[in-house]
Amino acid sequence: MTTLQKDEDGFFNPVPARGSSPSKPEEKPKHEETPKAEEAPARPASPENDLVKSSFEVSVTLADQQADPNSPLFSVKTFEELGLSEELLKGIYDMGFSKPSKIQERALPLLLSNPPTNMIGQSQSGTGKTAAFVLTMLSRIDFDLHKPQAICLAPSRELARQIMSVVCTMGKYTAVQTEYAIKDHLPRDASNITAQIIVGNPGTTIDLIRRRVLDTTHIKVFVLDEADNMLDQDGLGDQTLRVKNSLARNNKSQIVLFSATFPEHVRSFASKFAPNANKIELQKEELSVESIRQFYMDCKDEEHKYDILVQLYQLLTIGQSIIFCQHRHTADRISARMTAEGHKVASLHGAKDASERDAIIDRFREGKEKVLITTNVIARGIDIMQVNMVVNYDLPLMNERDKFADERPDIETYIHRIGECIIIGEKGGSRRTGRFGRKGVSINFVHDKRTWMQMEQIEKALGRKIIRIETHDLDEMEENMKKALK
Repeated sequence: MTTLQKDEDGFFNPVPARGSSPSKPEEKPKHEETPKAEEAPARPASPENDLVKSSFEVSVTLADQQADPNSPLFSVKTFEELGLSEELLKGIYDMGFSKPSKIQERALPLLLSNPPTNMIGQSQSGTGKTAAFVLTMLSRIDFDLHKPQAICLAPSRELARQIMSVVCTMGKYTAVQTEYAIKDHLPRDASNITAQIIVGNPGTTIDLIRRRVLDTTHIKVFVLDEADNMLDQDGLGDQTLRVKNSLARNNKSQIVLFSATFPEHVRSFASKFAPNANKIELQKEELSVESIRQFYMDCKDEEHKYDILVQLYQLLTIGQSIIFCQHRHTADRISARMTAEGHKVASLHGAKDASERDAIIDRFREGKEKVLITTNVIARGIDIMQVNMVVNYDLPLMNERDKFADERPDIETYIHRIGECIIIGEKGGSRRTGRFGRKGVSINFVHDKRTWMQMEQIEKALGRKIIRIETHDLDEMEENMKKALK
């Protein structure tokens, strides 16, 4: 028999009753199979459509009556066990899913349970978290009620559009109506939104609420993707909190927070933002970046960084590559200079107008552009299958996220950036052990004492050495890089 005890973060954890023997941590909980739903569409038979069998161990902290590991809601092995509508099952299978991923096995029964409970989930991009919270939104809404019922917020326009594509694909056999809350999408004189699912950015969303274009009275699900960034970043945190505070007090919306990383100071705030939440997370050792080859280029100065980047160009275009810069003007300057020298690259950042940003990211997704030079605007959550190399032309720093911070490296953003080339894939199927059968590669540029020290701090935080590449001999440099891509 177990009881529930509240921990210091306000979560209720199962503890053995007095006089009982504590369960051994290595014992796996058993659960009974739930009968499959009748007349559900047939699942794809091809093993190639299965999600990658993740080795990730999932840690679960339960905050409600589902703490019983023998409950059929504790974990599932098939989508049919969730009691989904036939229309949603068809949408899931059309996306290429044939069975839940590791994080979905544990998250979906809790996300879809009644009464609804909050959740804080930590899982790397590509493990199926987007599909999990999208399925939750689609399962909760009333298609006959033409009012906003679910809001999903993301830190960037690009990520919001990616999430919406999953909503539309998964919900294509339903009567769902959707709308964006992103800059320059709705006309200023729009009267009210009748769509059931809203996907957007915090600033635009709170503006629509303030102008009474977006009514939050009927919101049943409130989702934050890349939640650590949304709750921590200067500006976004305040806007996100204002959206939450606009929700009807008596409505008790289900709050769902997902991110690949949750620094300790954000974790505490997340517990208050989503009170009494279930927590599901990958074990910390699984958040490493073992499957990516990390290098740093030992450059002489800023100008030498550009020279080395140009030398790398032929390697960058083997698949697709993203080059991250600290400032917008740096991204534009490098892009203009490389274009003038005959190299085909594209530049993307927040200063570009909305339609241009959409066109650039769409061309990159379609493979029409091979090299994308950008700022942190797409550092989080973007899933572009062909990316096999990430270049940190400038290392991410804490003061980019918080103007009051110092120039320490931003480890969470670093992990998100280089994670662009190790995504497993949300659509199912073994997409790569590395892109094109190779391991992903990240390259960091170091050029002075300050960046040397930052590189050492990154190594220490990750607990591994990052390989140094000499740049005085270009032939040797290229040979070492080609070896890494094999």
